[in-house]
Amino acid sequence: MQINPGAAEFPHRQIAAQLRARIRNGDWAAGDRLPSIPAIAEMFGVAKQTVQRAIDQLRVEGVLITKPGSGTYVRGTRRRLNRLSRGRYGGHRGYHADLAARYRQQLVQVGRAPAPPEVADAFGVPDGTELIVRRHLVRTEEVPVEVGASWFRTADAAGTSLERMEAYGRPLYQEAEEAIGRRYVSATDQISARQPSREEAEILQIRPDTPVLHLLHVAYDAGHKPIEVAQATWPGPMTTLTEQYQVPGPTPEADPDPGLVLG
Repeated sequence: MQINPGAAEFPHRQIAAQLRARIRNGDWAAGDRLPSIPAIAEMFGVAKQTVQRAIDQLRVEGVLITKPGSGTYVRGTRRRLNRLSRGRYGGHRGYHADLAARYRQQLVQVGRAPAPPEVADAFGVPDGTELIVRRHLVRTEEVPVEVGASWFRTADAAGTSLERMEAYGRPLYQEAEEAIGRRYVSATDQISARQPSREEAEILQIRPDTPVLHLLHVAYDAGHKPIEVAQATWPGPMTTLTEQYQVPGPTPEADPDPGLVLG
């Protein structure tokens, strides 16, 4: 491995590109520890600070993760984000077994808390209104990949199973339908990119300057009244948004005039 001093690209970016290529080629697999920074600096014949900048870049990209006192490791494969409204409820309003096999969701907190602005707006209540929240963490291969929360109106869910610190043997929305007595009929998903909060960065084990993808999911009943407002946050560089859908064929009304030549 070597860098080209005459190249327009900065040395640390050249090093990052070569390390990234080796990971992609399988020289280092997910979970493997990279050589130390002094060792990599010796390989390239550069200062340790240059290698540190390359490592930092790959950490921001989500390729590497540094464990204090242990070293720098390959983070793992990119996660396909397919848990939007359709994935959440499934084709037959059931649990997606493939998601259960790949991801482990851990309930970390249940209680009452003031509604953050985006949740309050979705429910149409003032900021800070007390709501019931169920917070969770999702892991895959022992790596945290999602931090999230589901919010319910206190008037709807107080005293029900939704306010208890317990996991269910079925999807949350099915439990909520029974507890609240209203059926989920429609939902909206809003995806945005932003910088993580300090707490999110610590939980997801990412640098504070690593962008995250944030989902705001609002589920409605037949009268378009919100039942649940859910939040989910993922490390942006290691998350891929994937949606599959059918493309409708042309209708007779949409067919161009066969005598028209398009140039």
